[in-house]
Parts: sequence; C-alpha cells; structure tokens
Amino acid sequence: MEKITKLMAVLFAIVLMTVSVIGCGKTAESTSESEEPTSTEAVETSSETEAPTEPETEPETEPAPRTVTDHAGHEVTLPEEINRVVVCDIYPLPSILTVFFDSADKLVGIAKQSMVAAKNSLLGELYPAILNAETGFIDGTAVNIEELLKLEPDLVFVNAGNKTLYEEVTGAGLTAFGISAGKWGYDALETLNQWILTLDQIFEGNEKYAVVQEYGERVQKLVDEKLKDVASKDERVMFLFQYTAEQILVNGNPSFGSWWSKAIGLTNVVSEKTEANSLPTNMEQIYEWDPTIIFVTNFTTATADDIYNNTVGEYDWSSVDAVKNQRVYKMPLGMYRSYTSGVDSPIALLWLAKAAYPEAMKDVNITDYTKEYYKTVFGIDLTDEQAESIFTPDPNAGKMN
Repeated sequence: MEKITKLMAVLFAIVLMTVSVIGCGKTAESTSESEEPTSTEAVETSSETEAPTEPETEPETEPAPRTVTDHAGHEVTLPEEINRVVVCDIYPLPSILTVFFDSADKLVGIAKQSMVAAKNSLLGELYPAILNAETGFIDGTAVNIEELLKLEPDLVFVNAGNKTLYEEVTGAGLTAFGISAGKWGYDALETLNQWILTLDQIFEGNEKYAVVQEYGERVQKLVDEKLKDVASKDERVMFLFQYTAEQILVNGNPSFGSWWSKAIGLTNVVSEKTEANSLPTNMEQIYEWDPTIIFVTNFTTATADDIYNNTVGEYDWSSVDAVKNQRVYKMPLGMYRSYTSGVDSPIALLWLAKAAYPEAMKDVNITDYTKEYYKTVFGIDLTDEQAESIFTPDPNAGKMN
C-alpha cells in the first residue's frame, strides 16, 4: 500500500510537470504574436522616430541689377523690366528693334525721320503698331525732356556720340543707352551684327546675333566669289545722299557710302577724308569726278528719273557718264533706308553688287534671297510682291522734314 501511495505521488508529479511545460510554451508563443506591429503601426512608428525636420527657409533676396556697357563706354544699369522703349536720334534702330522682337509694342517713342520711313516701307505694313509711337518729343537731335518724361520710358536709346543728350536724359532720372553708327568703321554688316549683339545682351533670351552674323558672312562670301573673275573694276561710284534745289550732299569719307564701295570693289569718287559722313558739293565737282554709277539714297525724294530728266533745281546731269549710260539707281528700302546699316544690310549688299555688275551676278535671284533672309533670320514670311517692293521704294520715304 505504501508503494502504491509513492507511485501515485510520482505519477502526479509527472502530470504537473507536463502541464507546466505546455503552459509555458503557449505563453511564449502568445507573447511573440502580440509584439508583432501591424503595417499601420510600423508606418506610425517610423513617422514618429524618423520625421524629417523642416528645412530652414533662406531669406528672399532681390535679384542683382544687370549692367550692360553701351557703345559710348557707359556701364548702364538696366531696369528689371523693360516694357516701354524710346529711340531718339539713332534713326535705323526702331526698325531693328521691331524685327528683333517681331513686334512694335514696346516702342512708345521714335524720331520723325524713323516714322516717315516706317510709313513708306514694309515696316509699317508688317508692324502697323509702330505707327502709334509718339514723335513730338524730338526735333532733329533736340529732345523735349518734359514730353519724353510723359512717355514713361523704361529705356531710352540715344546716339552714342551725343554726349549732351545722354546727360540730359540721365539727368532727368531716366535710363539712357548709347548706340553708335560709326564705331565699326561704317561697316554696315558688322554694325548690324554689333547692334543685334547689344540687343541680345539687353533683352536676354532672344539670341539672334549668331544667325544674323552667319547670314551676313554668307552674303559677303557669295559677292566675293561672284566678283573675283570680273576683268575690270574701274567703275567710279557716287552715293547721292540728299538732293534738293538748294543743295547736293554726297557720301563723305569715312561713311557707309565709302564702305559699300569697298565691299563690292568699286572706287568711290570721294577719296579724301572729310569731317562729316555727308559732304556738300556742286555740279562742277561732279563733272570732274564723272561717276560711272550713281546710287541715290532714300534720304532724298529724288529718283533716277529726276537725275535723267533734270527735274530738280537748275542742275544739268546730261554730261555725266552714269547718266549717259543709264546707270543711276535708287537704293532699296525694306525696313529702313538701306544706305545706313540696318535690317536689310545683307540684302542691300547683294543688290548693290548686282546693280554694279549685272553680268557677274545674273544668276542671283534677289527676290528669292530676300525672302530666304527674312524667313531664316527673323521668321518673317514675305510674299514675292512684298520682297520685290523693297527694290522699288516709295520716294516719300525721303522726306526728312
């Protein structure tokens, strides 16, 4: 009996130990499951422990003012926005600005001489908004500062050689910028290049300089190639700058006229140095020069027929070589008077070469080149009629008063 009792005690102890082991196993498993975070808890925990700190906000700073050196050497601090532009006494510039922007909306004031050309050329036809610009603020090179201030310009372009006007404009609290016509030796192509480069610098983002330069170089190479085999280049050329019953003005030296002559291999009759780029003369001197070619600019209303028929004043041109051989030509007028540097300078070079040497340039279609130039360089589509009108200009564009 005692043995049975001990055996019972041993068995009972074994049962208790088994229950204890099984219970401990279940408790451990249960604890492991309860500590496994859900996906939501994991995200929340990560958010609480790894939340990035807010970056420090740097204080806003005003953009640094831009400065561009003008053609007179002034460091000009430009306004942050340039929406209203006035052009004083650099007459080709309004046309260049208009084509540069493909719009005349920024131009609020231009000189009368620029307006007359615009009204009688493709410029006014293609960009009629330019005809709304004010002209009453300037008379020749004299600017009425009170009238100029009324236009509220952001930027005023002046002739770089007109120091007095520059000081008047800046003294009135306006931003003036000098543009030069003669800084590059009256090289019409290079002057156009430099004007476009300057506009690229002032009005960032347009970037037209490279394409303008490339086209000008292309035309000059074409002209050089066509004329290299010309047997004789002994033509004597004269540019009739202005012509009225009261006076005769021809190109001076240096001037655009003297540069054009060299560019197409002609001898300019005005060889001596002059103090101005236009030179007063008389018929006796012209008889002595006896030019074989005369180019009439659009700074005068006179035409080739006026020279042939002696319809201006008391002058008699009948004995001049160019008149006897019917070699008097009115210069082109596209966006501005092509005697000076301007939008049409590459085309003017082609036209001058073709007029002077028609046989050597006979396969050059000036209309096609003109349309290609306007399209390639400025994105302007001209009709044949519009392109051809450049070479039959309205004489009224020569009214300077």
